[in-house]
Amino acid sequence: MLPLSFFLGIVLYVLFRVLIQGFYTVKPDERAVVTSFGRAQRLGQVLVTDPSLNEEEQARYQFPVVRVIRPGGPYFKWPWQEVHKVSVATRSLPITWDPTKVQSTVEAVTKDNLTTGVDGQIRFRVAERNLYAYLFGVAQPLEHVMGYFISVLRERVANFVDPRGASLLDSSEVAAGQREEEAAVAPELSEGVSINDLRKNLPLLNDYMEQQCGSTAARYGLELDAALITQIDPPPEVDRALSAINSTRNQVAADISTARADAEQQITMSKRAVDIAMNNAQAEVAPLQELAATLVAIKAEGGPAALRAYVRNMGLPLLGRARRIVRLQSSPL
Repeated sequence: MLPLSFFLGIVLYVLFRVLIQGFYTVKPDERAVVTSFGRAQRLGQVLVTDPSLNEEEQARYQFPVVRVIRPGGPYFKWPWQEVHKVSVATRSLPITWDPTKVQSTVEAVTKDNLTTGVDGQIRFRVAERNLYAYLFGVAQPLEHVMGYFISVLRERVANFVDPRGASLLDSSEVAAGQREEEAAVAPELSEGVSINDLRKNLPLLNDYMEQQCGSTAARYGLELDAALITQIDPPPEVDRALSAINSTRNQVAADISTARADAEQQITMSKRAVDIAMNNAQAEVAPLQELAATLVAIKAEGGPAALRAYVRNMGLPLLGRARRIVRLQSSPL
């Protein structure tokens, strides 16, 4: 009786393991990889490569392409096989996420040697083309990606420079004839504050982070979908000092703009006054030039006698208005 019960128990266990637990399904937002005795099913000798990695990194991060089970089912597996399911849906995490500690912001040092707090989110998803790296490459791929992201972010914050020059004065506003001392003030005023530059260029910072983290799929099997740096906040005392600096620089820029506007107005008025004086002078000279041309033409056509007659006739109106006429007669020689 005992051997029969033992045999029936073995049969029931085999039926349970093979027939009942041997079937599985994959959800629409999941992908699965089957391992046999711990080894994943591979597609030949094909390796995942990424041209963004250098030669040393390409030699280090070489992972095989595994057979991926698509959504559907039921699928069958043997008892010595194991199914590893992974969600490929896009997820988001705050950049402050760290399983080893609790923090409300990520500290970073700017090029001005100011410690500032950075906050935001990242969106990511599992790279279906490199599931081997995610499942078997590293123990905690998400921690590796976050650590890589934070290190790149801190390096970028420490060396960030406004690509537009961070200038309060536009280069086109510096006139060619500007005084040397005024031109020397412009670079000093145009020198930016790194925290202000970062705040003004958050989209550029996010684009840079996405580009630099584009190789995480080849490294850890996680694709960075978007980096959303939303806050860059220095300590309160530094923020107050920056507000005072910004107010002062804005006031200086406004005063310079006002002075330049007044100077341009005075120059414009002076140019107009010169133009009016020149027009008046030309109006007074024009009749004299016309009279001279007429006299030259009369003398050329009629000779000196005609010129004297013209001068005499032109003087008759003056004689009509004269009250007294004095005639001088020369004595004979």
